[in-house]
Amino acid sequence: MDRRSILKHAGIAGVLAAGAAPAVHAQAAIRWRLTSSFPKALDTIHGAADVFARKVNEMSGGKFSVTVHAPGELVPAFGVVDAVQQGTVEAGHTAPYYYFGKDDTFAMGTAIPFGLNSRQLTAWYYDGNGLKLFREFYDQYNIVNFPGGNTGAQMGGWYRKEVKTLADIKGLKMRIGGFAGKVLARMGGVPQNIPGGEIYQALEKGTIDATEWIGPYDDEKLGFQKVAKNYYYPGWWEGGAQLDFYINKAAYNGLSAENKAIVETAASHAHTMMQAMYDARNPAALKRLVAGGAKVLPFPKAVMDEAFKQSMELYAELSASNPNWKKIYADYSNFRKDQNLWFRFTDAQFDRYMQSAKL
Repeated sequence: MDRRSILKHAGIAGVLAAGAAPAVHAQAAIRWRLTSSFPKALDTIHGAADVFARKVNEMSGGKFSVTVHAPGELVPAFGVVDAVQQGTVEAGHTAPYYYFGKDDTFAMGTAIPFGLNSRQLTAWYYDGNGLKLFREFYDQYNIVNFPGGNTGAQMGGWYRKEVKTLADIKGLKMRIGGFAGKVLARMGGVPQNIPGGEIYQALEKGTIDATEWIGPYDDEKLGFQKVAKNYYYPGWWEGGAQLDFYINKAAYNGLSAENKAIVETAASHAHTMMQAMYDARNPAALKRLVAGGAKVLPFPKAVMDEAFKQSMELYAELSASNPNWKKIYADYSNFRKDQNLWFRFTDAQFDRYMQSAKL
């Protein structure tokens, strides 16, 4: 054994004899609280936050934990932006378009009428300029955002009376998510912004005439079919509604590179899982709703055409008046144009054929 080896072993022996172990710099455990805008009963949309929290815990070996809180436990359903911005909680899971009252630009983070579908929106965020542009926008609110799930294209909602003409929209009191209410109002409707857990009572009492939520699986859980039988499609205002995880900027910047990677990976996993759950569960739920007496009806073309016209006019007005909107929508709309050209030859044609085939 050479001299260096003897000294090396003697050094270790000395440390052990002294009863001391080599210094290990252990990172302190991290505990975050995440507030959700969605009730726990909705295991798909609320469940995405649970998936995120579970993955963070698993990937960190329990050293980084996230507890998920339903609306009202820490903050109200629509209080997520303020809570995350102010550092009341470290994270939130919500639909950005709930906060269009702060700035209409929030709406593009979820869905705008006749916007991108779910695959297109994911492509814009991850491989286009979507995430970059929204990171710049959310910096004003001390927020770092990550895509946090998508419902896919939604249904057009439940109506006490049939919608046969544009005249049936006039005066219609409808619970409709966030920004889309602006288009409904331009068509003569009366939009209402009501949290998911309060919609059934409003529809049952006649406070509203109609409501949209998401699609068959969640709608069945909320029981809308018991008080309104006319179930319309498509939800032209939500061709692919995305949720976001909002992270307080200081809390995120305080993470190690490893833990930042864990947050990013857990969010993308939850993003994928949420739409997978909806796509897998909606078909059976729709069958049950129809068997229970729901009438599944398409919106008249005149209603669709007027909604499209009013949407495009609204976007032009916002581009002229809101610099935040103009900057992001210019990129968004160009991406949408190219995506629709591509999908026309691929997914749209394939889907159309398969849906007419006898399986």
